[in-house]
Amino acid sequence: MKRRRDLVRTLSCLRYFFSLPKKNPNPTKRKRAMEDSSSSSSSSSSERYCYNPILRWNPQVEDYFIKAYGSDHFSRISKALTRPSCYSCIRVNTLKSTSDAVVQKLLTIIKEEEEDASESESEIGRISKCQIPGLEEYVVFFRGSGPHVIDYARPPKEIIVSRKCAEAVLRGAQVYVPGVIACSAHVEKGDVVAVSVGVEQPALDGGGWGIGITRGTVLLGLKTDPYHFERNGLYIGQGTAMMSRAGMFRVSEGIAVDMSNRVYKLPSFHDVLEGEIFLQNLPSIVTAHALDPQKGERILDMCAAPGGKTTAIAMLMKDEGEVVAVDRSHNKVLDIQKLAAEMGLNCITAFKLDALKAVWRRNDSDITTDLCCSEEIDGVTIQSSDLLGSHVERNSSIIIEGMNAEKSGKESVSNEKANERTYVSKADIRKNIRRIRNGSGRNQCNGGRVQNSKGFSPDSFDRVLLDAPCSALGLRPRLFAGEDTIESLRNHAKYQRRMFDQAVQLARPGGIIVYSTCTINPGENEALVRYAMDRYTFLSLVPQHPRIGGPGLVGHCEFPDGYFEEWLRPGEEELVQRFDPSSPLDTIGFFIAKFIVGPKDAQFGKSCASS
Repeated sequence: MKRRRDLVRTLSCLRYFFSLPKKNPNPTKRKRAMEDSSSSSSSSSSERYCYNPILRWNPQVEDYFIKAYGSDHFSRISKALTRPSCYSCIRVNTLKSTSDAVVQKLLTIIKEEEEDASESESEIGRISKCQIPGLEEYVVFFRGSGPHVIDYARPPKEIIVSRKCAEAVLRGAQVYVPGVIACSAHVEKGDVVAVSVGVEQPALDGGGWGIGITRGTVLLGLKTDPYHFERNGLYIGQGTAMMSRAGMFRVSEGIAVDMSNRVYKLPSFHDVLEGEIFLQNLPSIVTAHALDPQKGERILDMCAAPGGKTTAIAMLMKDEGEVVAVDRSHNKVLDIQKLAAEMGLNCITAFKLDALKAVWRRNDSDITTDLCCSEEIDGVTIQSSDLLGSHVERNSSIIIEGMNAEKSGKESVSNEKANERTYVSKADIRKNIRRIRNGSGRNQCNGGRVQNSKGFSPDSFDRVLLDAPCSALGLRPRLFAGEDTIESLRNHAKYQRRMFDQAVQLARPGGIIVYSTCTINPGENEALVRYAMDRYTFLSLVPQHPRIGGPGLVGHCEFPDGYFEEWLRPGEEELVQRFDPSSPLDTIGFFIAKFIVGPKDAQFGKSCASS
C-alpha cells in the first residue's frame, strides 16, 4: 500500500510537469495551452497548500503491524497518528482547586482575551468537565478544532520548520527560532508567512534519513527549492514573522513566527494557572488511577520524568505517604522536583538512579566514598555538601585508591595496586566536589543538586509504576517513523523486560505493579505481559478502574527470521487497556497492564539475591 501511494504521488508530479505549456508558434494553440496550464496550476496549488501527510514506515515494521492489526485498521492508525487529538486534557490539582473552579477560571481567561463577546460565548461550549466515572473531579477537557482550510497568499512567503517543531506547533505551540530551517528571501518583521514542514526523506545513497536542507537556505518559491514537491500537503498554518529573515538565523532563541492561523487550533496553556492544572494525556491520567494509590503507602515511580504521573499519584494519596520518583537523568530529576514544588506536593522524593539498577545489592561498590562522605538511609545514599566541605578542610590532599578495582565492596586497594595510587591536590578535590554537587556543568545540566541512590531493598514498596521508556510510536502528532526497525523494536522490548524484572523484586507480596507504554508496538505491550505471566507464576493480571481503553491483542506473530512473539491468551485481553489513536476516544496510542504480586517462593528470593 505504501509503495502504491508513492507511485500515485510520483505520477501526480509527472502529470504536473507534462501539463506545463510548451513553446508553440500558433497563437490559438498557445492560448489554449496557457488556459489548461492555469487550470492545472490552480489544482496543483490547492493540493500543495494543505495538510495531508502520509506517515512512512520501515517496510518490515509496516508488514509486522499489518499482521497485528490488519491492513485497513493499521491504515486508520497511521492516519490518526499524523493528527493531534481534537481536545486538550487538563488534570486538576485537587489539593489546590476543583474542576468547577478551574472551568470558571479558564472561561474568565478566555473572555478577557477575546475581543468580541459573541466569540467568547462560542468558547464556553469547548470547556467541559470529564464525564468518565472516577475522573470527574480530576479532569477537564478543552475541545480544539480542525482541520481548517487556510487561504494562503499565492505564492506565499514561506518558512520551513523542522519536523519536531511542526509536531509541537500542531499541538498549540508557536514557531521558535531553533525550529526554523529555511526561509524565503526578503522576509521582514510583520510579514505574513506560510509555515511548512521539512520531513526526513531517504538518502539517495541509502545511507539513512535526512531533510536535505541546510539551515539558513533561501527559498525562492521555485520547483528547484529543496524538497519542493515533498512539502505538498505539509503546510501547518500561517502566521506573522516576529523578526526578519536575518534575525531568525542570527539569534539563538525567541519566537520566530506567531501562528495566527492554524490547521489545528489547540491551546498551549503555557503558564496558565500554574500549580493548579497540568496538561496531560488522558491515558496517562488513567494509569495513575489504575495504580490506585492509598494514603500512607510507599510507592515507586521507576521512570518518573517529567513527573506527570508522579504528581498524579501523590495527589490521589492526598499527599500522605511516600512517593519515590527516580530517573537516571540529572536534569529530569530537577524537573520532577520543580513540578512537585509548583503543585505543593511534599510526599515526593526524587533520586537520580538508573531503573535497571533499582534493586540495591550489598556487594555494589561505591567509588564515590573515596571522594565524599555519605549517609545511608533505607538503602538510599544521600550526599551531604556539609560533610564534603569538612572533608576537604581536614585534608590538604586525598589519596584515591582502587578506582579501577574489579571486585566490589573493597575499602582499600590490594598490595599489587599500591603503586597505582594517585595524589590529588586540594584544588582538584574542590573541583570534584562542585561537580558532584552541581552536576556535569552548564553544557550537560541545568545546575542544582539532586540526590543519588544506590537502589532499594527488595519487597520494599506497596505499589510500583513502570512507565517504561519505549519506541513512543503512539505519540501524536507524528510525521516520521522511518527510522524504527524490527531490530530496534526488539531492543526496546529486551530493555523493558530487564526493568520489569527489577519492578517484580521491589514490589512486596500482595503489592501492585502497573506497567505502561506510549507505543502501538505489541512487542513492547502484550509480549511483555506474556513474558511476565510465564516467568513469574505468582503474578496475576487484575481489572483496572477506570477502564476506558479497548482490549489487548490475542495471538502471536512469527517473523521471517524464525523469531516467535507471543501476545495475550484468550481471557486476558479484557484485563489490559489498549488505547487506539484511531478510536472515538481520540487519544494517543497507549497500553496499561496491572499485576498483583502473590506470595514469592523461596527459590525466587535466592535467584534474585544471586543475580
